[in-house]
Amino acid sequence: MLIFALIVGLGCLGPMRAFADATPGDVVVTLGADLTSSQKDAILKEMDVDQSTTQIVYVTNSEEHKYLDNYLPSAQIGTRAISSSKITMGEKGSGLSVSTNNITYVTNDMYMNALATAGVKDAQIYVTAPFPVSGTAALTGLIKAYEKSTGDVIPEKQKQVANQEMVTTANLAKQDGVGKQKATELITTIKEKMAKEHPTSDQDIEKIVRDSADQTGVKLSDADIQKLVDLFDKMKNLHINWNEMGDQLQKKNKR
Repeated sequence: MLIFALIVGLGCLGPMRAFADATPGDVVVTLGADLTSSQKDAILKEMDVDQSTTQIVYVTNSEEHKYLDNYLPSAQIGTRAISSSKITMGEKGSGLSVSTNNITYVTNDMYMNALATAGVKDAQIYVTAPFPVSGTAALTGLIKAYEKSTGDVIPEKQKQVANQEMVTTANLAKQDGVGKQKATELITTIKEKMAKEHPTSDQDIEKIVRDSADQTGVKLSDADIQKLVDLFDKMKNLHINWNEMGDQLQKKNKR
């Protein structure tokens, strides 16, 4: 009985130690696994981190393909993992902030929206590369870094939806008359309406998408509308806390 009690006690203690809460100021860096030694050193210097004292995780090209193959052509994702990131945990309630360097396709706000969808909270994010890249693969590393720092395990479906959101927003931004700012504004507006209206059907979501497009002045094709309905239907089925997500995004405007 004594041995049994000891085993149970150790079993209870193990997860508590393994999944301790992150402390504000904790830093995790992700590096593309295909960076050269000189590129890695330059990025760590750019991030102002000491590799001997900073937790570093590597992101592979196969991991990038795992989350992006359903939404981007394989050639666009490429064969090398280059994008790198730094995530610094903030105080509870501080929200998300993002800055980037050499990222050409994904904007700061697109990252913020996708990270909030994935469930990332209260962190300062920096995304960079040694030369201009699209930045689509960086989200994989950021989520991996957040999990490493907090001990939280983000469900695979939520990771997939976050990547789908990022790519969908970036593709909308490329269309004539839309642009990056309008595309992000549209996605944010849809999220705000989802939080207020609590849609229960695809028809409800489609109405929200159309109303949001009218409100933001974005012209959408029927194909665009269907893609957004599919995306937000997936979000609805994840039972996302829309108000909590909105809080993470709104903190940016209060800084």
